[in-house]
Amino acid sequence: MPETGAQSAPEPHSTTPAVPSKPAVVASPKPSPNNAQGDPTQNLQTFTLRDLERFTREKVFATNASEHVHLFYVGRDDVHEILKYILSRVCISLYLNMFGYDDPELNEILMAKAMDPNVTVLITLDKSQSGSKTERDLIAKDKALNLSAFGTHFVTGQSSTHQISHTKGFVADGKVAGEGSTNWSTSGEGIFVVAGQAGGKGFKAQNNTQAIITDPDTIHRFSAELIAEHMAAQHLALGDGEKESSLKTPPPASATAPHS
Repeated sequence: MPETGAQSAPEPHSTTPAVPSKPAVVASPKPSPNNAQGDPTQNLQTFTLRDLERFTREKVFATNASEHVHLFYVGRDDVHEILKYILSRVCISLYLNMFGYDDPELNEILMAKAMDPNVTVLITLDKSQSGSKTERDLIAKDKALNLSAFGTHFVTGQSSTHQISHTKGFVADGKVAGEGSTNWSTSGEGIFVVAGQAGGKGFKAQNNTQAIITDPDTIHRFSAELIAEHMAAQHLALGDGEKESSLKTPPPASATAPHS
């Protein structure tokens, strides 16, 4: 997606009276072969990078490929399915900072995680991109349901020096990290229109890369950075009426955090 976007006006706070119980609000992403949402036996506990080799053009990694990092290419590899495979298997925590956030299918998966009290979720989005429908939907859901009651916090903001928040990455369950130039959008990910391969009528792909990382030191350091970026954006958002933050959303009068 473009690197700039129209700003949307702040929406009024909802007066929804209470947080519904978990069964009534957990999202149900559309099932697909790589979407494991809803199946706790499909998780990242035994994940290795070779789980993703099927999504490359060659369908296999080289024999000397690294066990700790692999770089995938939008327009060649199926980056959308890679992201869906990893994110749908999150069961503990997800720290995310995403500049371009405009993929409805990935958003459905994230909303399921956001509404799951067993998963801690931090989402940092860039204020300049807040006009996208998926960002507006996230803001609206927070105001209606008080996502912080489920252990989820989000913010649309800027860097600590009032610049764009241009990070495009995540850490999933403290085990798998993703980082690169890929925005979450149809052309940003190069979403396939023909099953299993790039190309076909209407196929659009930007020149982007997506690294997936399992190196423990990188994951620890990136987790700390994502938390720091989130806290900086929250700090700035609390003093700016045009920036959205889950910390600004007052909990409904009778709301209590659901029990797992």
